[in-house]
Amino acid sequence: MKKILIIGAGPGGLAAAMLLAGRGFDVTVVERAPRVGGRTTSIESDGFTIDTGPTFFLYPEVLEEIFASVGRDLRKEVELVRLDPQYRIIFGAGGQIDATADVPRMEEQISKISPDDAPSFRKFMDDNRRKLQLFKPCLQSPFLSWRDVVTPRMLKLLPWLRPHRSLDSELGAYFKDPRIRLAFSFQSKYLGMSPFRCPSLFSILSFIEYEYGIFHPIGGCAAICTAMARVAQDLGAKILVNHDVSQILFEGRKAVGVKCADTEIRADAVVINADFARAMQRLVPPNLRKRWSDKSIDGKKYSCSTFMMYLGLEGRQDHLAHHNIFIARDYHRNMHDIEHGHVLSDDPSFYVANPSPADPTMAPQGMSALYVLVPVTHTHPNIDWCKAKEPFRAKVLKSLEKIGLHDLEKRIRFQRICTPADWEKKFEIFRGATFNLTHNLGQMLHLRPRNRFEELDNVYLVGGGTHPGSGLPVIFESARISSRLIEQDLAA
Repeated sequence: MKKILIIGAGPGGLAAAMLLAGRGFDVTVVERAPRVGGRTTSIESDGFTIDTGPTFFLYPEVLEEIFASVGRDLRKEVELVRLDPQYRIIFGAGGQIDATADVPRMEEQISKISPDDAPSFRKFMDDNRRKLQLFKPCLQSPFLSWRDVVTPRMLKLLPWLRPHRSLDSELGAYFKDPRIRLAFSFQSKYLGMSPFRCPSLFSILSFIEYEYGIFHPIGGCAAICTAMARVAQDLGAKILVNHDVSQILFEGRKAVGVKCADTEIRADAVVINADFARAMQRLVPPNLRKRWSDKSIDGKKYSCSTFMMYLGLEGRQDHLAHHNIFIARDYHRNMHDIEHGHVLSDDPSFYVANPSPADPTMAPQGMSALYVLVPVTHTHPNIDWCKAKEPFRAKVLKSLEKIGLHDLEKRIRFQRICTPADWEKKFEIFRGATFNLTHNLGQMLHLRPRNRFEELDNVYLVGGGTHPGSGLPVIFESARISSRLIEQDLAA
């Protein structure tokens, strides 16, 4: 029986473990943390449960198919609640939208801000339904060289790709009011990018939300990873927590296992689910890396980071939606501060998850578990987080008053803060870039680190650092792609 070693028990690693164990491989997952999930884990303290990373669970079809392929039913393993409204968008420039997949109601929401734009919602949905259908094979297939790009199938997609357009420009063909365009483009933050620089292809992100819905897993998104780990173990996979990999073992350029402290684990293939850039620098000797040398890694473009506040509050916050997105009045300036100036904005955008009304498991009765995310620059010499942490916390608390959260300081019963420096040091994320390599056209498809890693033998990648990219649905796709490649290669 062929042995597979997976570094990291994040969503991609766990999905790969399920798939490979289900296909009869001897699978071992090693995870440096004391529990599974990677960034998709949770904080549990004083009766509060707060997701650490992703809180949106969308496009469940991909994970449903993975569960079905190993004889399980996702919806029997995890209770999923579909949200309506999906989220509330509050514009600093005025107005708000309670986004819903109900088309007539969504048209009414748009009409309250921009009546002329409301009729374009159906055309946006129709066009992007076709776009996703055309591009889905690209999201499900490996791109291992330029030859996989220059194909008749890919050439047919060029009229839809529109590489000269940004996402904001693409949406300008449908919506004239800049607030409405932002309502359909803030999802570019899932990729850690500004809609003014993000490729137009990613209009499919907001389409997917409206077409397939946004769900809350009872227990939070961490419950998804817990279920995946349980199923993988039922299928025979071994999951070793508190096992920090110190190096990948090589014979020439061929990976033959890993070293954890004083233990060596041998394998026929190694799957890396750790942060790509950090894993390369920590686990692979420089002499084995040319395309992905330290210099090359340093020169790539990386996503923004996030300033996180995980709060347990006295009192319920029923005036909030489940997901609340506040978009700064001057969003252009906010994005410039993050991506170019590498400074903290005076008027930041932010996101607040308030899951307690839909899920009483997340907080004690009469209390609320709040997840507060503020997009900020990845780690940069301009910001010393040891000095900036507390002043920025105060600014964020003041900003939260804009969505009706007042007197927070005296109601906080639990608090944990995570800065970009914490993401880098505690979670081993290169530059604290929580959404990994950006998704510009120079870092997509075969130009992204490849699923069958091109510089080493018997090494495969899953997660946001490889194709197709970041975000839970595409991370699950990366696991499917790489698992198929492993099965093909080891059967040869």
